[in-house]
Amino acid sequence: MTSPLDRRLVTHPAPRGLADAGQLGARPTVAVVGGGIAGLTAATGLAERGVTVTVFEGEDHLGGRVGGWRERLPDGTPVTMSRGFHAFFRQYYNLRTLLTRTDPHLERLTPLSDYPLLDAHGRIDTFAGLPRTPIWNAVVFALRSPTFTPRDLLRLSGREALPLATVSVPETYHRLDHTDAATFLEAINFPAAARHLAFEVFSRSFFADPRDLSAAELAAMFHLYFLGSSEGLVFDVPTEPFPQALWDPLASYLAARRVDIRTGTAVTALGRTPDGFELETGGRTEGFDGVVLACDITGLRDLVTTSPDLATESWRRAIGELRTAPPFLVRRLWLDRPVDGGRPPFLGTASVPPLDNISLLDRYESEARRWAARTGGSVVELHAYAAGTADQSGLEKALEQRLHEIYPETRDARVVGESTLWREDCPLFGVGDFARRPAVRTPDPLLALAGDGIRIDLPVALMERAAATGWAAANALLGHWGLAGHPIRSVPNRGRIGLLNRLAASKYVGGGRVTTG
Repeated sequence: MTSPLDRRLVTHPAPRGLADAGQLGARPTVAVVGGGIAGLTAATGLAERGVTVTVFEGEDHLGGRVGGWRERLPDGTPVTMSRGFHAFFRQYYNLRTLLTRTDPHLERLTPLSDYPLLDAHGRIDTFAGLPRTPIWNAVVFALRSPTFTPRDLLRLSGREALPLATVSVPETYHRLDHTDAATFLEAINFPAAARHLAFEVFSRSFFADPRDLSAAELAAMFHLYFLGSSEGLVFDVPTEPFPQALWDPLASYLAARRVDIRTGTAVTALGRTPDGFELETGGRTEGFDGVVLACDITGLRDLVTTSPDLATESWRRAIGELRTAPPFLVRRLWLDRPVDGGRPPFLGTASVPPLDNISLLDRYESEARRWAARTGGSVVELHAYAAGTADQSGLEKALEQRLHEIYPETRDARVVGESTLWREDCPLFGVGDFARRPAVRTPDPLLALAGDGIRIDLPVALMERAAATGWAAANALLGHWGLAGHPIRSVPNRGRIGLLNRLAASKYVGGGRVTTG
């Protein structure tokens, strides 16, 4: 659904140029490697300017980590499985811009009124009813929390916590990237009892333990979701599974613009030629004028390894040093009875490991709702982020035990269908990684990168970073050919509290601690 945009959002204007590649005499050809959010965004940006685009996706479905595929329950019922719950926040401007290509009013999204957080002692924090105005949203959230008392607020170290209110990208990374998130929380005297709140929940959204996550990434998230936007605490979810709600319509939209989408087609090597690139897919070789690599981290590393003449040696070395986060598990259960009607659609549970959240799909997704209405059952999804070296079978049992403890009505439920996903392919935003993280533009002007693990100096994260880098990658190639680009939006790239910004500038710039290289 659409909503009023924050009046303080920042629009980064589209580069100027020709409206259509047909005006060039010959339309450039581009290969987009990866059919997730980043790749589909780049393909959209290029195709809308008349560039001939081919999308290569190794999986048999689109959407990447927000994709979905068909499975069957034991009774033969077809169902859609995915990699788990995703929140489409209102300030994900670039992602939502992509979705409006096929859903102008975003009617295929529906809001969730709350996403409560449970701590180890059964106390609940809630985001419902918070003021929309930064900084009051964060203050009220803290003051009404059962785990964050007014005394805790007064004990916070104002000097050390200043970066939370004065975020600026990339300066915040230069200041904080060599500190881990857990150490940073200790330094600002954040109460241990309250660390299950937004900080830890958001850090684990990156599939990383706070001890392994850069404090700069944590600060940037605090800005993106609390202090940077009046829309930061409101989100929507698709009303249907991801393919039906998002990617099938977008695939049709792209096909109408002559985009060739090839799922189930892995790219094995990429070679540079005097005229462009040669791309190998199994035993087939094709030529293209430009390339956008929008793979996941593992795929990007592997492809660059098999393509030794791409860009420069130092660039290839940086790609090889990219790291993935620990594995995660998603377990979906089709139960023979409903979960109590008072349970929220989504519950954060990071304080009761190994469970990180519980989603009740039949509360918001139509396919699950129809199944529940027909059978009298429910569809429950359990997530374990940063699962480390845990045994998968043992982890599944531990997750279900936690479910029974938190929602006792599920103890006697019979599992009539189940599906489990175990993956290790998300980028790690580790301590000290920012300086060597590859950017959208590469040493080769006809080769661009896109994805949520790619650097872009804007306050974006997760799905929104994927979309923002997708638009930026399209703009990089369009600009090379003199074609018009696409605007990119973001929350303000500085905190909203002017006095604190000036204090931060005095503290960090005056102290010589910031570099802008």
